[in-house]
Amino acid sequence: MSDIVKPGAGILFMKVGTHAQESLDDIIERKRKEIQETGFALWGYGGNTCHPLTMVQPFAQDSVDQNGAIYLCMEPMVSKHFAVPQRAEEFSKDGATWDPIPPTINVRGSRFALAIGNLDNADFSLPLAQTEVAIGMSMGRPGDRYISGRVDKGCLRVLEHPIAGEEPRDVHIGLSAKLVEPYAVLLR
Repeated sequence: MSDIVKPGAGILFMKVGTHAQESLDDIIERKRKEIQETGFALWGYGGNTCHPLTMVQPFAQDSVDQNGAIYLCMEPMVSKHFAVPQRAEEFSKDGATWDPIPPTINVRGSRFALAIGNLDNADFSLPLAQTEVAIGMSMGRPGDRYISGRVDKGCLRVLEHPIAGEEPRDVHIGLSAKLVEPYAVLLR
C-alpha cells in the first residue's frame, strides 16, 4: 500500500479515461495548468454513486476530521466517453447558491466535480477486498463487490485486513489528488 492508502483512511476511488472527447493525457495537462493558475481544479464526473452533497461532502469532511486529508485515487482505463464537451459556467456547494466558475478552470461534459488541490502521477495497488463502502445505501459493502459492472467510483474506507471470504482484487492507481474544500460541487 501507499501513504495514501492505509488502514482507517477514507479515499474516493474513480476509474478515469477519455472524457468529453478529450484524452486522459490532455485532461491531466489541462488540470495541472488550472491548479498552477488558480490554486485548484475541478475534476468533472457524473453518475449517482458519489453525489456531491449527500455522499462526497460528508464523507470527505469526516475523513479530513479523522485523518487530516482525503485523496482521490484514480485507475486509468480505456473509455469511450464522447459526450458533448460543453463547459460548465457555474458551481454550487449546496444546491441553492451558484457561483461562476473561474475563467481559468474548464470543466466540461459533467454534472458534478471534485475540487482537487494537486494532481500527481502514482504507481501503487489499491486492494479493493480491503475496503468497504463508507457512506450511503451500500455502506459496509466490500469495495471489490461494489466497484464492478457500471459502478466505476465510490467513497471507500480502507480496512486493517481484507474482508474474510473476499477474493483479492487489486487495482492499479495511476493518479492521485488531494481533495480540497468544498470537496465536491454541482455544476451547470
